[in-house]
Amino acid sequence: MRYARSGRSGLKLPEISLGLWNNFGDDRPVATQRAILRRAFDLGVTHFDLANNYGPPVGSAEKNFGRIFAEDFRPHRDELVISSKSGYDMFAGPYGEWGSRKSVLASLDASLTRTGLDYVDIFYSHRPDPETPIEETMGALAQAVRSGKALYAGISNYSPEQTTAAATALAAEGVPLLIHQPRYNMFDRHIENGLLPVLDEVGAGSIVFSPLAQGMLTDRYLDGIPADSRAAEGRWISASNISPAYLAHARALQEIARGRGQTLAQLALTWVLRHPQVTSALIGASSVAQLESSLGALDGAPLSADEVAAIEPHAVDGLGR
Repeated sequence: MRYARSGRSGLKLPEISLGLWNNFGDDRPVATQRAILRRAFDLGVTHFDLANNYGPPVGSAEKNFGRIFAEDFRPHRDELVISSKSGYDMFAGPYGEWGSRKSVLASLDASLTRTGLDYVDIFYSHRPDPETPIEETMGALAQAVRSGKALYAGISNYSPEQTTAAATALAAEGVPLLIHQPRYNMFDRHIENGLLPVLDEVGAGSIVFSPLAQGMLTDRYLDGIPADSRAAEGRWISASNISPAYLAHARALQEIARGRGQTLAQLALTWVLRHPQVTSALIGASSVAQLESSLGALDGAPLSADEVAAIEPHAVDGLGR
């Protein structure tokens, strides 16, 4: 495993981290979850990423992780970076989402209860709140750090302008912005439109989610739509995403990957990690084999200028949305 420093902080993260967004809710066997987490740690994946609403149902990923942590990982707590988030819909009523101080700090306490942790290493505002002053949301994150319930503050899904405002508000509280978690992949390139230089300016790193575009940047859909796939289920993507245009670009990208001795997924991970501002790529895994295959991306050579140029016509922004 290779580790990279997050922005100007002292914290290093594995270049590939494990996200528990999918595959760690009550719809998956706990034994499978345990096997994935254990193998990831054995291979040097020291960062596990959660959020209050991950499941299904909401909260179940944190509960399942907490059970596995208590049984398997507690002696290794100081070797792990564990993150969680607040901001998306968790329960009905005015306090179950968004970024008020009330919601953020209550959510953190609930996450600690579900996971059985004394603290999280990184606590995020999962999305900006259009109706709450950013100073209030960042003030809540700063309070989480000052209380010792979180070691670092992060943001997710913030625009470049909102990122600058968040970093400024945190700095006024004496807390640096450690990291930004945006969506980024070959089919969603929005962070290239201004966010990367902002990260340099504020001294934050980034950890990108959905680097495989919910499976569209794998070989899963190149020969049809499997019945048990996300596209078939309509979960995050649908059959309409598997269009002739998508297939043409994905197959071209797969040929580039083969020329490098990589899978399409491995190429997609290498591509997002080419930016110095990208500290880590956040992958999901439904099996140990899938996890191991994704981590194989780190065995590949850096992309050459010619390879980046060959990829460019096929890395079509908006194709996955």
